[in-house]
Amino acid sequence: MSATRWHAAYAWLPGGLARNVTFEVEDGRFTSVTPGAEAGGARRLPGVVLPGLANAHSHAFHRALRGRTHDRGGDFWTWRERMYGLARRLDPDGYLALARATYAEMALAGITCVGEFHYLHHGPDGTPYDDRNAMGEALRQAAADAGIRLTLLDTLYLAGGLTARGHVPLEGPQRRYGDGDVESWAGRVADLPPSPGTRVGVAVHSVRAVPREALAGVAETAAGRPLHVHLSEQPAENEACEGFYGLSPTGLLEAEGLLGPMTTAVHATHLLERDIAALGRARTTACLCPTTERDLADGIGPARALRDAGAPLSLGSDQHAVIDLLEEARALEMHERLHTLRRGSFGPGDLLGAATAHDGLGWPDAGRLEPGARADLVAVRLDTPRTAGVAPDQMVFAATAADVDTVIVDGRVVVAEGRHVLGDVASLLSAAVESLWEHA
Repeated sequence: MSATRWHAAYAWLPGGLARNVTFEVEDGRFTSVTPGAEAGGARRLPGVVLPGLANAHSHAFHRALRGRTHDRGGDFWTWRERMYGLARRLDPDGYLALARATYAEMALAGITCVGEFHYLHHGPDGTPYDDRNAMGEALRQAAADAGIRLTLLDTLYLAGGLTARGHVPLEGPQRRYGDGDVESWAGRVADLPPSPGTRVGVAVHSVRAVPREALAGVAETAAGRPLHVHLSEQPAENEACEGFYGLSPTGLLEAEGLLGPMTTAVHATHLLERDIAALGRARTTACLCPTTERDLADGIGPARALRDAGAPLSLGSDQHAVIDLLEEARALEMHERLHTLRRGSFGPGDLLGAATAHDGLGWPDAGRLEPGARADLVAVRLDTPRTAGVAPDQMVFAATAADVDTVIVDGRVVVAEGRHVLGDVASLLSAAVESLWEHA
């Protein structure tokens, strides 16, 4: 493959913002990154160029809930009932259509890699499809069609909940999430091979959904893979875990050896000081999803305390009330301001570092504009109504997904002048979403 040269007036390199940067790309990787260079014959990229953004936590099918759950009050638990209703209606073909459109929307927002927290495994009554990974393979195909990389986080889900008296059985739509036991789940995961654009990781849905006796099997299956877990999203989860196990959810995971640098704790909203210390000590990544956490009235997570304790931070759009990693990044700082009444807990470099964190998804060679790294480039315009007049090194505090102009993934142009290679993504989304609701 011949080399391609790109030039940016501004680019966010590992050392910070640089001027007049030329990128040379061959076989999907940067062969040189040269600041202070003339454009020459290189293809020009507008605005500020960033590394590819990493959406570390996604439930693709939740995209069909956007703008459809605000007709009543309630909390996370009442929202969950609406989500269960949607889950009943998905099959592999519908899942492929919805996920393809959702991942294309992510690409338009500058996301070049997604971690899909996948628990919608079987038919509506829990019967496996003939290919028991049909739903996971639909996600793999969707990401390939949309032109982004996928970390498929195949999720263990064995129980319908947890009370102070113990776990309760799966019921209703939850039955399609479960494999019966940890051994059956591990066997199904083993049938999911990696592919050039896909890594296969694993997940514990939550301590509510996975009894303690199954966690040793998770640790064995997770060896060498990314491991993700919903953690302390709700106070009720903490209370039930303390009541039954005498431990916080973080304490339970620590006792079973599930914390560590390959683990990502998603949400990590309601933590004790000792939980924060344990996550930091283990170098467990904390993935915050601010737009979801505020949409569902979950609360504001202790982002700065986690970072200070030693836990790396990543970001996710989770239930896709918004797909905009620049907004998720900005919200880290804005939520800290609401909590502390002070500005400046996170600078632009901190926020972009969280938005481009790929290690927890199993892609350590992505997320940096440097020689040898995967050639992902995201050009964010500085001449839109939102960004005109903005200082280039502070664009993360003003730009949105709508300002993304060009997205290159592994050296391939996926978005040019704000248009995806698949064409009209809004029409793809409308068709996929409306087909799920028309018979609701």
